[in-house]
Amino acid sequence: MVESALIPPAELEAERVFLAEARSALARMHRDVATRDVPMIGGEDNDERFTNEANTRAHEQRTLALVDMPDVPLFFGRLDYEHGAIEELDQFYIGRRHVHDGTGAPLVIDWRAPVSVPFYRATRSDRQRVLMRRRYGFSDTAELTGFEDEPLIGADESDQADAFLRAEIERPRTGPMRDIVATIQPEQDDLVRAPLHPSVCVQGAPGTGKTAVGLHRVAYLLYTERERLSRGGVVIVGPNRSFLSYIRKVLPALGEVDVRQITIDELINLPAAASDEPEAARVKGDARMARVLHRALWSYVGKPTAGILFSKGSQRYRVHDYEAEEIVAALRESTRYAPGRAALAQRIAHAVLVLMERRGESPDDRVQNAVARSKPVKELVDAVWPRVAPEQVLHRLLSDADVLAAAAGDELTEEERAALLWRKAPRSWKSAKWSAADTILLDELDDLIERRTGSLGHLVLDEAQDLSAMQLRALGRRCRTGSATVLGDLAQATTPWAAGSWDRVLGHLEKSDGVVAELDRGFRVPDQIIDFAAKLLPQIAPTLGIPSGVRAVTDALSIVETDEDSLPEALIASCRRALAGEGSVAVIAADDQVAALRDALAAAGLEPGLLGEAEDTMDTARLVCVPATLAKGLEFDAVVVAEPARIVAAEPRGLHRLYVVLTRAVSRLQIVHAAPLPTALAPS
Repeated sequence: MVESALIPPAELEAERVFLAEARSALARMHRDVATRDVPMIGGEDNDERFTNEANTRAHEQRTLALVDMPDVPLFFGRLDYEHGAIEELDQFYIGRRHVHDGTGAPLVIDWRAPVSVPFYRATRSDRQRVLMRRRYGFSDTAELTGFEDEPLIGADESDQADAFLRAEIERPRTGPMRDIVATIQPEQDDLVRAPLHPSVCVQGAPGTGKTAVGLHRVAYLLYTERERLSRGGVVIVGPNRSFLSYIRKVLPALGEVDVRQITIDELINLPAAASDEPEAARVKGDARMARVLHRALWSYVGKPTAGILFSKGSQRYRVHDYEAEEIVAALRESTRYAPGRAALAQRIAHAVLVLMERRGESPDDRVQNAVARSKPVKELVDAVWPRVAPEQVLHRLLSDADVLAAAAGDELTEEERAALLWRKAPRSWKSAKWSAADTILLDELDDLIERRTGSLGHLVLDEAQDLSAMQLRALGRRCRTGSATVLGDLAQATTPWAAGSWDRVLGHLEKSDGVVAELDRGFRVPDQIIDFAAKLLPQIAPTLGIPSGVRAVTDALSIVETDEDSLPEALIASCRRALAGEGSVAVIAADDQVAALRDALAAAGLEPGLLGEAEDTMDTARLVCVPATLAKGLEFDAVVVAEPARIVAAEPRGLHRLYVVLTRAVSRLQIVHAAPLPTALAPS
C-alpha cells in the first residue's frame, strides 16, 4: 500500500506517532522482563533444580518473545467500536502481540484475543458492534505509509478489503515467508481458531494459504492453551530444511519463539546411510509392514521345551514345561516384547513362590526377585524370550528369505518380498547401513519392543500428503495424547509411498476423529496460473475439485517455445525480464539440470543462488535456482520454469511434481521449453 493523497497528513502523522509510542512501550516491556530477577529455590534436590531450570527457561522465552523486530509492524489494523461496547474503550489497535503502556492500559491488542475477532469476521450484515475497520499499509522497512478505512454502517458494499488483500499479497517479497495475520480471510480464520481437539486436517489447493493457516493456528493455540501445550511442547514437521528455512520467521514475528521446526528424519533421530530402490521404499512405507514387523519380532519368542528346577538349600522346586508354556502364551497376548520378557522371569519366580508356600514357607518380594534373577530362570527366559534390538530384528527380516516369507504371510506378494530382500546382506546387524525408510521401520520395532512414553502437546505436519503410512505411524506415536494440524494437497503428492486419502492419513496418525476441511480459493496464485496448472488435475487427482483464483494479473502467464540449443539463452532472457520487475525470482528445473542452468545464468552475470547449497540462499539472492524436488511450499514473485517435460520424466509421479512447480508464482509465470509440453498443457 502506498500513501494516499486523500489521507489527511495530520492524521497519518498521528498514526506514525502512535506507532513510535507503541514501539517504545514494547522496548520498555522487554527491558522490564530482561532485568527482572528469576525466582530461585535454594537446595540441591532434583525437584528444586528442575524448578529453577524451568523458571530460567520461562524467563528466557518471555524475554525473546518481547524482542521487537524492526522490519515487522507492531499493528496492522484498528477497530472502532460503538461507544460502550467494550468497557470504556471504543478503539483498539490490532497487532501481532500485546503491548501496554506503563499503567497496564492496552496500546496494541493481540490479534488472537477475542476482542480482535471482528477484525476478521465483522461484515455489514453482522457488524458485531463495529463501526469502522481500518487497515494500515507499511513499507518493507515497517514504515507506516497509509491506511484504508472500511465503514461497516451503510448499505453500499465496498471492495476496499479486497483491494487491501490484493495489495498485501502482491507486495514484492524477498527472503523468508511473511505472516498473513493482516489478511486472514474468514474461512482461514475458522481453521486458525478451531479448538485444540479434535485434530484438524486442511486440504488446500495451491495458493490457498494452508501453510500460513497452520502456522497462525499454532500461534493461536499457544495463546489459548499455553499451559496445556507447554507440558508436551509443539513441533512443526516440514518436508525439508529449505522449506523450514523459508517459514522460520513467521512464528517469531507473532511472538512465539519456543516451537521446534524440524524434518521427520530429524525427529526420528536415526541416521540414514543407505538408499532404497523406489519399489523397496514404497513397500517399506506401506501400512502392511507394521503387521510384518510385529510377526518378525514375536517370532523370536519360542515354546518352552523344559521347565526349571530351582534349589534353595536342601529344597527343590520344579516348574514344569507346560506351566511355563501357559505363562508365555498369556504374556504374548497382553504385553509388549521387553516388558513381557521381564514379566516372564517374575511369573516363573511367582510359580516357585507358590510351591514354597505350599510347603509352609513364607517367602516375600525379595525372595521372588532373587528367584527371578537366578540362573535357571535366566536360562529359560533367554532361551524362550531372548533380548533383541530393533536392528537385529530388521537385519534378519531383510536378509533371510524364509524369515521374510513367514513374517509376511499373505500381506506381501512375492514380488514385494523380492524388492525388500537385500541383494548382499551385511554380515551382522551391528554393521548394517540403513536407509531412510529403514529408520522408520526401526522406530516401529523400537515401539513394539517397549512403548514410547510421553507425548507432544500438538504436532503440525506440513506437506503431509507425501508421508508414508509408516512415517505417519511414527509421528502419531509421538503425539498419542496430543492433537495435530495436518496440512497438504493430495494433488501435490509426489512420493510413490504416499498414504492416500486424508481419512487414511488421520487413521495412521491415530487421529481418526479429526476434522477434514478444504481451502479452494487461491489468494496467492493468479487465476490464469491456477487455471493452467489445473489442466493436470483430471490425470493426477481426479477426485479433487478445480480450485479458483481470486486475482487476475496482467500477463501472469507466458510460454516460450525454443529449440534445445537455444534453451539457455531463452532462459537468460526470461530471467532478465523477470528481474526487471520487483521481488523474488526463481528458476525451477529438474534436479539434474538445475546446476548447469545456474552456471549459465552466472556466466551471463545474473548472480543466481542455488537452493539447497546454503540455508540462507533465499535471504541473500534475489534470483534463486530451485531443484524441482525442493520447490514444494515455496513462493516467489516471478517463476521461470525450464523444460517441464524433463521435470515430468525425472520421477514416477512427475506430473504431480510439475503441478507443484507451476503453482509457485505469486505474480508471473514464464515457461521455457524445447521438448513438447505434456499433452494436458499443450495448446489446443
